Amino acid sequence: MQVTETKNEGLSREFAITIPAGDIEDRILAKLAEIGQQVNIPGFRQGKVPTKILRQRYGQAVLGDVIQDAVVESSSKAIEDESLTPATQPKIDVTKFEDGEDLEYTMAVEIMPEITPIDFKSIKLEKLTCDISDEEIEKSMSNIASEIVRSEPIKRARKARKDDIVVIDFVGSVDGEEFEGGKAEDFQLTLGSNRFIPGFEDQLVGAKPEEHVTVNVPFPEDYPAENLKGKDAVFEVDIKEIRERVDTPIDDELAKSLGLESLDQLKDGTRQQLEQNYNMFSRNRLKRELLDQLDESHEFEVPPGMVETESEAIWEQFEEARRDDRLEDDDKEKSEDELKEEYGKIAVRRVRLGLLLAEIGRINNIDVTSEEVNQAMLQEVRKYPGQERQVMEYFQQNQQAMAGLRAPIFEDKVVDFILEMAEVSERSVTPEELMADPDAPAEEAKAEADKKPAKKKTTKKKPAAKAKAKAKDDAKEES
Repeated sequence: MQVTETKNEGLSREFAITIPAGDIEDRILAKLAEIGQQVNIPGFRQGKVPTKILRQRYGQAVLGDVIQDAVVESSSKAIEDESLTPATQPKIDVTKFEDGEDLEYTMAVEIMPEITPIDFKSIKLEKLTCDISDEEIEKSMSNIASEIVRSEPIKRARKARKDDIVVIDFVGSVDGEEFEGGKAEDFQLTLGSNRFIPGFEDQLVGAKPEEHVTVNVPFPEDYPAENLKGKDAVFEVDIKEIRERVDTPIDDELAKSLGLESLDQLKDGTRQQLEQNYNMFSRNRLKRELLDQLDESHEFEVPPGMVETESEAIWEQFEEARRDDRLEDDDKEKSEDELKEEYGKIAVRRVRLGLLLAEIGRINNIDVTSEEVNQAMLQEVRKYPGQERQVMEYFQQNQQAMAGLRAPIFEDKVVDFILEMAEVSERSVTPEELMADPDAPAEEAKAEADKKPAKKKTTKKKPAAKAKAKAKDDAKEES
């Protein structure tokens, strides 16, 4: 085999590779001999079929397999001999092959960049913390209570208003014929909830208890039932009662309706939930600040193929959001070229940080255990009650899905490893500032910060060796 380097620019390498005709012929004969031991051809004993006959029958099929095997083996050896670490799958292009002649092909490959992580002790970060006040707990419990719908009959006779709950009997018909699903008794309908087809609830506003109302409405053209799409319907409705929503008291009864024993238990649970939420926001803000610093302090070339793949994935997400009308207003105003340029920069950042974190993990022997991946899989499975078996099988049979579970675990373990050595100061802030968008204009951020005096304290982190040991201990505890 002859290997000639034809390109060496940045992370791009190209090689011209030649495999002698004799090597190809030896491979063909070995393959035909293997087939000859297995096939039965009339007139010949098994294993005694002449090579000429075997070549006539199986030559073309064998040739394709031989070329493929020769290219795979020779390209792998060339990569090993050149001490290359490919970033993407090599691109192979067979340039010449005739029966009885040398096989020639080119191999283009992008290699991984050399990465030298900075001294993590030089990193300075600010961790936002938030004290939980009694006011926050009360506010959170009020939100919980507001989601529980309670109502009582109106105290004095009046007409139904928007947001009232009307208790009704109704029968619907199209062309004088009742249709399936168009009838109910003692149905509680909140006026203005848009639970029924457009126009239905509006015609009940102003009705009185024990009044009969005939509602005329057309079914929408996109209504799911084919037999009702666009049809004019008539609903005969009897108003049995008008109820109005009442505030749900924050008391032991509320706690019991949520499966708890008392109001004190609800308060404790609310405090714990707020702590989890605030800790999550704090962690995400700290992690983002760390990744920003890592991105700014490491400058190395990233493989174009990896960036292209990441850009395509980001653009696919953008197209999906555009189809579902979920775009941010800023994105709606930008041209496609502007968006692609912006997302291209995001792709470069993602690839650079991904390679950097992977290298930090490799150098410091940080890995994800199978127990940690299984734990993450079980957490995902629990999100789909009744479909646990199917979801479990999906992950077990899909390596890409399993890799998707592993990636965030690995990233968090590397981040924790770095944070152990970084200098992290803490600042107490309000809940509003903690959860504010860090990209908000400076004036807004300052206004939030001015609401509460800053309290800072600096915590010295452990040396690298201790941090590394702690990362391993954490892995054992999680598994």
